[in-house]
Amino acid sequence: MGKRQAGLTLVWLAFATLFLAACSANEGQERAAFISFLQTRVLDKPGIHVPQLTDEERSRLGSYADHYAVITDFNKAMDESVSPKMTAAVRAGSISSLADTMTRRDQLQAAKDGINAMGSALTGALAKADAAHAGLDQPADLKPVYDKAYARLVTEPAAAFKDIVPVMDTVLGEAIDLGRYLEEHRASVRLSGPMIETGDPAVQSAINQRLQSLQAKQQAVRAAQQRLQSIAYGTPR
Repeated sequence: MGKRQAGLTLVWLAFATLFLAACSANEGQERAAFISFLQTRVLDKPGIHVPQLTDEERSRLGSYADHYAVITDFNKAMDESVSPKMTAAVRAGSISSLADTMTRRDQLQAAKDGINAMGSALTGALAKADAAHAGLDQPADLKPVYDKAYARLVTEPAAAFKDIVPVMDTVLGEAIDLGRYLEEHRASVRLSGPMIETGDPAVQSAINQRLQSLQAKQQAVRAAQQRLQSIAYGTPR
């Protein structure tokens, strides 16, 4: 009985050795396929490209498909929760005339709230992605390639979006303040498109100061938007 048990043990050991060797070979092939995928489908292309895996690609990548899911899950959150909030805030916060700062104050406030909601959604999505990224156990040849792809598709666009939040918040806040001031002094000002007429030098000076500050902040918004576009399309900054 003891000899039979020893024989069975040797058989199981041999089977386990063959199984581990097969797993090791599969892992090497899956890792090579993942490195090639990241390099050719993401890093070799300018800008942001987040290709969705086909069933065949998912099979070839094996468990590394879950590593890629960290990136795609973040971009899905961006598409569903972050980008729509920014688009809505930009649309609601657009100002075509000084009269808009008075007549559209509620919309400007909604835009201000929306851009901050976008910032909160972005912070949550990035924290989740960063935690998942930090928990990945990757071989030495894969890690630098993955980290570069992660920076391209997660870290850099997130930073660009985050840069927009405070400047847009400030612009919208100053636009609301300007509209409130114009409303308070409506009896002494006359608006005609982009022009303001007033016979009160103190009111004119206060309006000019607000306009100059608002215009400077709008330039900062445009710069932040251009940075985001350059990251998205891979154009020089």
